[in-house]
Amino acid sequence: MPFTGKTVIITGAGKGIGRACAQLMAGRGAQVVALSRTQADLDSLHDETGARGIAVDLTDAGAARAAMAQAGPADFLINSAGINVLESVLDMTETGYEAVLGINLRAALICCQEFARARVAAGGGGAIVNITSIAGHRGFQDHLCYAASKAGLEGATRVLAKELGPHGIRVNAIAPTITLTELAAEAWSDAAKSQPMMVRHPLNRFAEAEEVARAIALLLSDDSRMVSGAVLPVDGGFLAV
Repeated sequence: MPFTGKTVIITGAGKGIGRACAQLMAGRGAQVVALSRTQADLDSLHDETGARGIAVDLTDAGAARAAMAQAGPADFLINSAGINVLESVLDMTETGYEAVLGINLRAALICCQEFARARVAAGGGGAIVNITSIAGHRGFQDHLCYAASKAGLEGATRVLAKELGPHGIRVNAIAPTITLTELAAEAWSDAAKSQPMMVRHPLNRFAEAEEVARAIALLLSDDSRMVSGAVLPVDGGFLAV
């Protein structure tokens, strides 16, 4: 149980990769503080894992800071909260931009800042993993704001690693491919849509949420204690070819 006695804050923990992280970290002994917009998801996660839930709309900067303060001191932070609004370059709206950048980038940076301030006040140490995407590395149709948010978070991850390293805080990111959460599985169930994308993966499949969670756990663990400022693709080789 490598995370026994440790506490992890997970944003976007109600569904998808965030929920898989909560399940995995709890299963490995961590105390999980789960942040999600939906109380029902937090309630079911608590019943399943014992996670302490905080309902928060991370698009509200003040609410995000208050939720991090309510979460209390923690050893780790996983920034999993994320959304997408599918709009082309010519159709981009201010509403879509604000929604995607507000959650995927600004909220993540606020959570990193509040986590880091608490860790420095406690004497340093700890680790952060930010979840980005292969969309920050390749151009996908209708993903303009999403790609900008994920590429921005990777750049911020390197700055965070540089500035927080002297305090013993490691910061890394993972860039998953299409991950078969419940929502994504439905979206990619049409073979005509999924097959052209799938064949670009040397492993010839998409990722499972638990596989992404395991990569995150690796970066949080002492097995990665010399890894900081890195972006780890969890993509079945997509970015390698």
